[in-house]
Amino acid sequence: MRQLPHPRALALLAALLSSACSEEQEPQQSPPPEVAVTRLQARPVPNIVELPGRVQAVRVAEIRARVDGVVQRRAYEEGTDVEAGQLLFQIDPREMKAALDSALAAQQRAEATAANAARDVERYRGLVAKRAISQQEYDTAQATLRTARADVAQARAQVQTARLNLEYTTVASPIDGLAGRAEVTEGALVSAANATLLTRVEQFDPVYVNFAQSSSDLLALRAQVASGRLQLPSRNEVEVRLVLEDGSEYPHPGFLDFMAMTVDQATGTVALRAAFPNPDRVLLPGQFVRARVRAGVHPEGLMVPQRAVQVSANGASVMRVGEDGKVQPSPVQLGEMVGSEWIVAGGLAPGDTVIVEGWQNLRGGMPVRTVPVEQQQDNPEAPPQGTDQPPENAPPAAGAEE
Repeated sequence: MRQLPHPRALALLAALLSSACSEEQEPQQSPPPEVAVTRLQARPVPNIVELPGRVQAVRVAEIRARVDGVVQRRAYEEGTDVEAGQLLFQIDPREMKAALDSALAAQQRAEATAANAARDVERYRGLVAKRAISQQEYDTAQATLRTARADVAQARAQVQTARLNLEYTTVASPIDGLAGRAEVTEGALVSAANATLLTRVEQFDPVYVNFAQSSSDLLALRAQVASGRLQLPSRNEVEVRLVLEDGSEYPHPGFLDFMAMTVDQATGTVALRAAFPNPDRVLLPGQFVRARVRAGVHPEGLMVPQRAVQVSANGASVMRVGEDGKVQPSPVQLGEMVGSEWIVAGGLAPGDTVIVEGWQNLRGGMPVRTVPVEQQQDNPEAPPQGTDQPPENAPPAAGAEE
């Protein structure tokens, strides 16, 4: 007959088996998530100042009437390019031509009178030598000659005026540019006294962009230059980029070409102006733009990748990795964006380690494993940052079911 185990031994064996099963079923602790990081280093960073501005044509010619008359015809097509000297309007020239003929006749009469006076003086010169006439008569003849010659000069001036008025009946463009809408039609009476506006011709290749900077910001800029924290180029080398109303960037850069030496008392700003090429006429006079002025370079600046920045209603922040390997949320002040990086205006220092990829599911105080973002980009087959999933074909973890 087989002897049964002692009940106390059976209880001890059951307790050992239960403890072993519970140890096998207890899950292993997951490793810290892997994140891609970058270490910030001081480097030259552009100092970009963004200001609102308006586009202005380089040259604007207001075509106005310079004589009184009736418009006979419009000789150009509205909204088309015209060249300097091209006919725009024709004013009835008949009255001006008649005035020119009258002035020419007056000139001929004055010249005839002057010629007769000259002959009198010549005759009187011999007679006064023989004492046939008095010296007074000779002096009178000379005075008459001088008056006649003055009348000739006046008549010639009147002829020039009449000829100019006749030329003014042919209204031509003084510059190359785009002719605008006609302000008068055929048959309209125009006046030189009122300087009747006929049309406008605008040249906007290149164009100007006018903007203004507050005097306080200008003082701060000069203080940075004086302290060496900012290196400022000469005025003609200050590059300006434009952002259009739809948010797109204008492809052609411009350069600052004017800065006022006075402060506007009403606004407390200093007027600035930049010139831009406009070959495709994308920029139109009066258009609103935002000017990004590259006002020098910070020799010891910081930049952070755009992917590393979290922007919310409370401001911008990044996830830093401390010396203990744990995540620390940090608020940051941002400047302008250059390419795919933000300029750091405050909140970070050289040497800080910032998480670029894998910060989405992290919380403050969590430990992480860091990989330089350059190394992670060089290995595109690596698993996504911020996950602890093992790669494919990896051996099963200890304790997993066979």
